[in-house]
Amino acid sequence: MVKNNIRKNDAVLESMNKDDENKPSVADLFCGAGGFSEGFRQKDFSLVYGLDNWHPAIRTSRYNHPSVVYDERDILTLDFGKLPTHLLNVDVMIASPPCVSFSRSNRMGKADKDDGIELIKKTLGLIAWLKEHGELKYWVIENVPNTKKHIRDKYDWDYLGLPDKGTTLEVKRKEIYNSEDFGVPQRRRRLFFGDFPNPKPLGSDNKITVEDVFSKLQNPLKGRDGSEVDLIEDPCYPSLSLKKEDLTDHFYDTTIREERWRRAKDLKEDHGYMGRMTFPDETDRPSRTVMATRSASSRESMIFGVNVNGKEGYEKYRLPTVREIATFMSFPITYQFQGRTETEKYRLVGNAVPPKVSAVIAESIARKLGHETPESFPHLEPKGDLETDLTGTEPSLKKLGNRRPNFNWHIDYLQDKGFRVDLHSRDSDFEKGDIVWKAVLHKGSGYKHRKEAEYTKKELDVLKGSNISTDINNNVDDIEYRLEKFEEDLSRRFEEDLTSSKRFLDIYVKRYDGLGPRKTLRKMKEMIDEHFPKERFEPIEIENDGIIDMDVERIPVRIVAGMIGLKYIVETVSNNEINACQES
Repeated sequence: MVKNNIRKNDAVLESMNKDDENKPSVADLFCGAGGFSEGFRQKDFSLVYGLDNWHPAIRTSRYNHPSVVYDERDILTLDFGKLPTHLLNVDVMIASPPCVSFSRSNRMGKADKDDGIELIKKTLGLIAWLKEHGELKYWVIENVPNTKKHIRDKYDWDYLGLPDKGTTLEVKRKEIYNSEDFGVPQRRRRLFFGDFPNPKPLGSDNKITVEDVFSKLQNPLKGRDGSEVDLIEDPCYPSLSLKKEDLTDHFYDTTIREERWRRAKDLKEDHGYMGRMTFPDETDRPSRTVMATRSASSRESMIFGVNVNGKEGYEKYRLPTVREIATFMSFPITYQFQGRTETEKYRLVGNAVPPKVSAVIAESIARKLGHETPESFPHLEPKGDLETDLTGTEPSLKKLGNRRPNFNWHIDYLQDKGFRVDLHSRDSDFEKGDIVWKAVLHKGSGYKHRKEAEYTKKELDVLKGSNISTDINNNVDDIEYRLEKFEEDLSRRFEEDLTSSKRFLDIYVKRYDGLGPRKTLRKMKEMIDEHFPKERFEPIEIENDGIIDMDVERIPVRIVAGMIGLKYIVETVSNNEINACQES
């Protein structure tokens, strides 16, 4: 159901300030929280129309830009033959269609692109229509860089599904900009395409860092009363300041429980087939890309260290506050977000276009139109009540739920020449309760390029006696003997604590006490380091000679130890399961 019939709202524009009549007008499709619009507002354009189908986005944009006519609907329902007069007369069209279909972070780039292409086609169709039947002069569309390969140079009306015939729409510019080059304290690469003058980046001098933002906004964990200043200065807009009691969505506790930040740390520093990321996030440079999802335990999580007692290192870790990520996006500190929860506000901010990038684009268009832009920051004049201010919010202490049963991880921080050893349960029939554990050797990085091989106990026995290959001149003890001693030690270290296949999985899924798969992998790494210290044994490899079904000539001895160790674990829990079934 369309909540706003915009044709009934034409009268709203007639009552707007007469000064707006001489300003270039802007319409914003997929307006979201209004970041794209905000940049044009700062350059004194007249915002006349915004469209989005998510209610919190419309409420946020309307709160901060109250003079705009908003249309809460799906763009696919828009009838070009019934467009309101002010939309036909618009000078500039900006749009930011949802990018999830094209984003590399979405299911490793495997999302169906058809939905995203359909929304872009509808947007391009409206632009072509307005250029033919209206007064449209410039248009800009923002999306993730991966979209670029799907954008054509020209679009005819047949392809866009438009009635009649019209002038072919030409995409005159396709540029990928990094927001940190536009005065934004964030490293965010995005595609901007359309028909617009190329904006001039501000350059690399005096970039705003995370630490600059933290210093200006003050430590949120100390609360408003613990703030060292009474007046908060905007890190992105030097002329803008706010009393600390008026700063919203900032002075609250975002510390993370240990289990979650450790999970994020492992995924960042020790991912099975992706590159290493810094943990915690660096503060001496602009932030990483702000995401729309608030997460404390994923590889993409933005996590900062908390130094509680002034000692070296970190005692705690926290997520950025909503106000901090909004500042990383270059929203003014007076801009408000009409979300009911922190999760909604994160989505509002993370999906936006950074206003300072938009403002530089707006400046380039203004020069072409002969429009004079203000020299100082024009203050916002929001209207209405803010639905939720997160100030004083305590961190959630909800009981952690069950994990997914398809376990798949490797021996912690054991990587040698691209090799890792995995333990997984993904071949199980979880509905029937048939749990199957497997140990797998894999090599390489990148989801599409890694090699993977299962192996048998018999193959390992042959591999243990194979030739040794090393480039160092060192009297290395007999490797086969060391591997045998390692195998003997496995029973001593693990046998009493290992349970059945099902219970082994339950310890992980239901967070029971006991020796589960994650603790086993960490313990296995400690044992390998003890028997085969890295500094001495990392250069040593065992010749494969076709023993393991993988196209590699040699396998590092520390990896072979891991293979032996996980094969022992798999066989032991499987045998324990068989014995348990026989006893019952």
